Amino acid sequence: MLPALGARLYHRAVTSGSTTVETQSQQGSPAPARARPPWLPVWSKPAAMRAVRATVVVPGLFALGYEVIGDLQVATFAAFGGFATLVLASFGGGWRDKLRAHAGLALTGSALLVIGTAVNSSVLLASLITIPVAFAVLFAGIGGPNAASGGTAALLAYVLPAASPGEMSMVPARLEGWWLASIAGTIAVLVFSPRSPGFALRDGAARSARALADLLDAALRGDTDPKYREAAIDAKHELMGAFTATPYRPTGLATADQALDSLVGLLEWCTFVITDSLREFRDLSRVADVERQLLADTSELLRTIGALMDGQPANVELERLERSLAASVDYLRGLRTDGDGYHDALHLSFHARTTAVAAHTAAADALIAVDRAEPGVVADGRRRWFGQNFQDAAMSERRLAGVAGVVSRHASLRSVWFLNSVRGALALAAAVAVADLTGVQHGFWVVLGTLSVLRTTASSTGATALRALLGTAIGFVLGAALLLAIGTGATALWIALPVAVLVAAYAPGALPFTAGQAAFTVVISLLFNLLAPAGWQIGVLRIEDVALGCAVSILVGAVFWPRGAATLVADDLADALRSSSVYLAHAVDWALGLRHTEPDASDAITAGVRLDDALRGFLAEQGAKRVPKEDLWRLTSGTTRARLTGHSLAGLPSPDVGNDPVRKALSEQAGQIAAWMDYLGSRLGRADRSAVPVLAPPAFRDPLAEGATAADLTCALWVSEHLKHLTPRLTELVEPAAVVARQRHRPWWR
Repeated sequence: MLPALGARLYHRAVTSGSTTVETQSQQGSPAPARARPPWLPVWSKPAAMRAVRATVVVPGLFALGYEVIGDLQVATFAAFGGFATLVLASFGGGWRDKLRAHAGLALTGSALLVIGTAVNSSVLLASLITIPVAFAVLFAGIGGPNAASGGTAALLAYVLPAASPGEMSMVPARLEGWWLASIAGTIAVLVFSPRSPGFALRDGAARSARALADLLDAALRGDTDPKYREAAIDAKHELMGAFTATPYRPTGLATADQALDSLVGLLEWCTFVITDSLREFRDLSRVADVERQLLADTSELLRTIGALMDGQPANVELERLERSLAASVDYLRGLRTDGDGYHDALHLSFHARTTAVAAHTAAADALIAVDRAEPGVVADGRRRWFGQNFQDAAMSERRLAGVAGVVSRHASLRSVWFLNSVRGALALAAAVAVADLTGVQHGFWVVLGTLSVLRTTASSTGATALRALLGTAIGFVLGAALLLAIGTGATALWIALPVAVLVAAYAPGALPFTAGQAAFTVVISLLFNLLAPAGWQIGVLRIEDVALGCAVSILVGAVFWPRGAATLVADDLADALRSSSVYLAHAVDWALGLRHTEPDASDAITAGVRLDDALRGFLAEQGAKRVPKEDLWRLTSGTTRARLTGHSLAGLPSPDVGNDPVRKALSEQAGQIAAWMDYLGSRLGRADRSAVPVLAPPAFRDPLAEGATAADLTCALWVSEHLKHLTPRLTELVEPAAVVARQRHRPWWR
């Protein structure tokens, strides 16, 4: 009844270390702490472990290839392969997941290495082949965090031979170096590695579920101490902080990963539903026994979810909660609809059942995530994740259908993955052409420069390019000073190399980008002076080549998609508003018995996925955000709230009754809401440049309060409760939509 995707976007201000206005006012969150200056280094245990692994493996492999095997190709590709495996790629999951990911990187890199070597003799051929190769590698990131993390590492295996002199006879030696790095790097990761983000998500989900259970238990015994509510909100913030810490989802396409992704969103939705309900019913100790039992069973199921996520033995009783839900429905049907307390009883039942259904769906996803679900539960989960069009066929067909569904969602100009992949492929192809046509000594540095500074917007690419050049210049100065101090003797260079690798491997994510570029420049200077002593002149060449690569990135960024993810956020917000409103209107008609075809959430789910990726890309961009985050949170939560309301209504049985004034009035109001959300989406679109203020949403009018009668009062009241809770919140979207619309039509360079 509740969606598998999209709820995670609700109250997501914790991503940036701040809270939305809504979160502050409704949940009493404290003011955000002052953000850490971007230039300040931070201690990171994962970065330290990565640096130790690279310090041991990369110099060791380089020494093995150069001193023992005595082959420059082996040494070069072993060193750069070590960086690709241990620094550029950061795979998560258990040891089996990491082993599969590293094996995939080794095989993919091998194929790309051969292709790169085969095409480097022709500028035209190399440039043309780079486009589909780079696009395929970058677009494959939609497959999950491991695929996304391994993209740059795999591209290094291609650009190094594609932009360097070489013949096919060198392929065996290059593959030998690459596989030495792959094997040694994989062993190092399996032996010495931190816990992956997937474990952090499981831990966060367990804490969130338990905190929600504690909150419900306290309300059921009449304890209104705010500490329980604060603990539930804090646990949700920690969970969402772990989920939104990367510019791509920390879960993949596997069934268990999809379930964990869905569980995170459902626990966030449970937090909102429970805290919202307890604002109206703080003390649940004196409510009807049947509703108390329903909420008690909901609490017990949430506590069971916590045990499942912690890997503890737990007896999951979904049937028990289902019986309590049925008892709540029977109790409500047994009341006189014309009695004085009927409306209040239905209002309480609305909150209790919404909470219970959210917990029931979360428990189903938890069972799937830990591989304890029955086949029917798994099939229902897949239909929730991928929409009504997902067919429950054979296992291989289901996997293909799941992959095809994800690809189809992103094969669109509305997808940040698609546009970033296209632009990245064109930029790398241009860099390969520039490197060959200019005849620079180390052409792959040009391509690496392009790859390292290309961001989603032209302005952020330009800012990153300046930092890259500054870092390279600093690295040149440091490297030159180091070489002047220690000379170009092999012994001194071998001693300095591990120290430089240690700093360069620690830098990503822990040191400023400029510092990382400087450290990598020093490593390059030491490596090439070991291969062919040239002193400080190596640094000069690297500055020239990186400058060329940066120029390519800036030019491509200015021509293709200069506004970057900010534009897509507006487009995807518009799509999400429209699709969720249509789904809501269909769900209302279904619940009223005016529609006989079950509503399909596929379009709403697709729009939610694209919006999630666009927001992640926007948040990952360097520099100031032209669109205020708070306004984006409000708009995103508006689309999510409409979609969740639609899911809740779509789960109700469609009554077989005739039309009446109440049903007609409620259906018309749902249509007005859908029309207004469609209008709001048009204001965020590309074409609407009008300065007319955004119109306010329609106000909710309760036809029952106005004296109208309904053939099925319970059904009408249930739909009315949903719309009554949704409509007032639409007003919050007016001002944010106006702000985003104004920013949308400003020139990208302003």
